Amino acid sequence: MPSDRRFIIEPEGLPDLAGMMIATLDALRQLGGSGSVQEIDETVIEIEGVSEAEQAITMPNNEQRLKVNYYLAWARTYLKRGGAVENSARGVWAITEAGTGMTKRAAVVEIEQTVRAQERERTRRKRKAEASELAQDDGRTIVAEADAGPADEEDWKTALLSVLGAMDPSAFERLSQRLLREAGFTKVEVRGKTGDGGIDGLGVLRVNLVSFQVYFQCKRWKGGVGAKEIRDFRGALQGRADKGLFITTGHYPPAASDEATRDGAIAIDLIDGDRLCELLKENGLGVATEMVERVRIDGSWFDGV
Repeated sequence: MPSDRRFIIEPEGLPDLAGMMIATLDALRQLGGSGSVQEIDETVIEIEGVSEAEQAITMPNNEQRLKVNYYLAWARTYLKRGGAVENSARGVWAITEAGTGMTKRAAVVEIEQTVRAQERERTRRKRKAEASELAQDDGRTIVAEADAGPADEEDWKTALLSVLGAMDPSAFERLSQRLLREAGFTKVEVRGKTGDGGIDGLGVLRVNLVSFQVYFQCKRWKGGVGAKEIRDFRGALQGRADKGLFITTGHYPPAASDEATRDGAIAIDLIDGDRLCELLKENGLGVATEMVERVRIDGSWFDGV
């Protein structure tokens, strides 16, 4: 393992978050200032020389989530709260002017320490509020708030993946069918048990004046979907489809991703558990986003009435 690595991924213990933060900023610079989550993660992995063995390590309490991706998400969240990066509703992350100037570890360590201090204070306030339903002091100041912590984004995905993993296979196929329809596919059919060669269904995607017939496979999967499964799926597509789509609650190791985009073969798009969660959220399928309002009553204001 290179001695200049800024973080390592091990089955036990936490990776160096500050190292992941500075590596994320370097990845965004290499990508031209912005990139999708997948592009950023892949670039960080390449820059740092993260081994395939490290990439395969999953979270102790969730075999469907890769540890390196989980903590890189934390790194992005900390950087965002520190003003170093920003993200759009479409999932594109971009480095800010402030982030562009952060090239030293000390800068991101300061962000990490600040965010951790904010979290400790948030936890303290929350516990204090839960300990008493009465207003503080003379009852003149009441604060109601529910801020999202840096891990909340990943927590809801973990919970959602648990729900998806418990679904009946036929129900998961119907969910995939609904998702494809929401994404603009037409004539979406689910073959169920009559499917052959790993094909669970098909649909038609129209892009401008051109239509593509897309066959898909959707699998509730713990851990990684290997290159063999991608090859087997492609074999079933020969002579039938223009493109393939593989949907899973698990993840794809590098070998599977390489196989999906192999030159001269039918292209297969991959949707892993993380992306599946995002798509369900974007389309409002079983995932609702709530806006939280913070209300403060200033009792002293009424003294001047």
